[in-house]
Amino acid sequence: MPASTRSALQRLPAPWADGVLLLDALPIPAAIIESDAGELRISAHNSRFGDAVAISTAGSLDGLSEQCLSGDGLVASYLTAWFDGGDDSVADLEMRDGSGVAARFYSLKLAPLPTVGRSRRALLSVVDRTAEVQAERTLRAEMLRDSLTGLPNRLAFTEVIEAAGRGAASDCVGHAVLVVDMLRFSRINESMGSLAGDELLITFARRLISALRAGDSLARTGGNEFGIVVALRRGTGDALKAATRILDAMQTPFRLSELEIKVDCAIGLALMGPDQDAEELFRSAQFAVKQAKASGRPEVYEPKEASLARRRFSIETELRRALETDQLSMSYQPLVNLKTGEVSGFEALARWQHPDRGEISPTEFIPVAEESGLILHLGRWAMDKATMTLAGWDAEAGQKLPVNVAVNLSAIQVARDDITAMVGGALRNSGLTGDRLMLELTESAIVQDPRRATRVFDALKALEARVAMDDFGTGYSSLAYLQRLPIDVLKIDRSFVSGMMIDPDSVAIVRAVLSLAEALGMSTTAEGVESRELATTLAALGCVSGQGFFFAKPLTEDDALPFWRSRLRSNRQAA
Repeated sequence: MPASTRSALQRLPAPWADGVLLLDALPIPAAIIESDAGELRISAHNSRFGDAVAISTAGSLDGLSEQCLSGDGLVASYLTAWFDGGDDSVADLEMRDGSGVAARFYSLKLAPLPTVGRSRRALLSVVDRTAEVQAERTLRAEMLRDSLTGLPNRLAFTEVIEAAGRGAASDCVGHAVLVVDMLRFSRINESMGSLAGDELLITFARRLISALRAGDSLARTGGNEFGIVVALRRGTGDALKAATRILDAMQTPFRLSELEIKVDCAIGLALMGPDQDAEELFRSAQFAVKQAKASGRPEVYEPKEASLARRRFSIETELRRALETDQLSMSYQPLVNLKTGEVSGFEALARWQHPDRGEISPTEFIPVAEESGLILHLGRWAMDKATMTLAGWDAEAGQKLPVNVAVNLSAIQVARDDITAMVGGALRNSGLTGDRLMLELTESAIVQDPRRATRVFDALKALEARVAMDDFGTGYSSLAYLQRLPIDVLKIDRSFVSGMMIDPDSVAIVRAVLSLAEALGMSTTAEGVESRELATTLAALGCVSGQGFFFAKPLTEDDALPFWRSRLRSNRQAA
């Protein structure tokens, strides 16, 4: 209330017979409430107050007095507490009158007025907030609704999960969150257009609804992702049955324009625990979706798998830091000629000694590097490090040594990096010629993109580098690729080599690979040579070189050159 108005009211004569005239000047409903010996009454009001009462559930001033100024209702309690408080503070009250669509919402404010005799008085002003509240509710409803499907959206789904958690505590019924991801949606959207994509989403949502039971809640939580809260009346099996019903509902092809398209989906499930955060539960179901995409069946979230995933993210962060601060090192495993026993070269292997975790295996950090894209940085570092090390050995020996260095190339590198520029730059910086370098690629690097692999192989050969196919026999070998690509060396995987002494089939596979390599004019290297017997057998079968713990474990940069010299002296003495 403006100070001038309040001052004017305080100057009114005791009966305040004309107070209503001043109240009529106020732009909002207002009334003067008196409290005399605990009895509340309206001593004056303006016309707007009367209009507000007329459209309320009270209907009239008599009804208002009966409904709000007596008894223990909300307004009566509010007024009584204010008058009994004995202070002159301004008090506010938000109240709802009525229910359903006819409900009205008011904001009440009490301001003290001078007492008249024994009667304490206050100015009650009323602001009708019905339109504002309804607008807020409409806006909130729009914010919580997916405009395309009409389903609750991601934000609303979190509230649904929270409500289910509160209900679970009272009715002892468990719940599960399912996340359904529509596969191949981006491909359909790109090839048929966004309108067809929207039509597919709407139809997909309808089928999901048909697969749910009463009480289950569905929301669209992403572009082609849907979330479902399922009540577990009979335990965990209810969640898996819900997933089965969804998969069954999607068996019938979707008709778009004149095409019939089969749409598959991946389903991840997470079981709700006590006091579990809604966001955490939803993320758990999303994590299970990733596993479902890999396995091809619905997957239930396992905390152990999530812990491993968090470790991978942690390793990704620390690997990026390790590359920036040069924490990684390179080890060199000798490649030994099985006929002469001389060291013909070294395979460069990345090693990571973490200051807190200790040694982290390449089998753990290299897949993380490939998944995160750090393999490009790691691969360039390995190439530069290996070539500079070999150049350093030459400088230390004072001559060009008769050894080469082998560096592994990831399929991700072949697909994303400019391999020719990387290798050419490393050779220029180190001063080496291409014939001192062996590039090892797995079969997957070839199979993923044969045309690009062919271009890379040809470019590497133009640099005079040699190319080896690593882990031969464990992937998707194609004789056509072996015949067409300029491959110099086939490396026989250790899984075949280690079983030669006990498994006749392994011997047959190794013999076949050796015969194939000879027919194609390729050299051969056996991995995992762990004993003299294996080395002798491989040499007898015609394998050219081998590597493994029988000869030496991977050596540091400082130990590799002395090892080469020691093998050279031993061979000369034996001769």
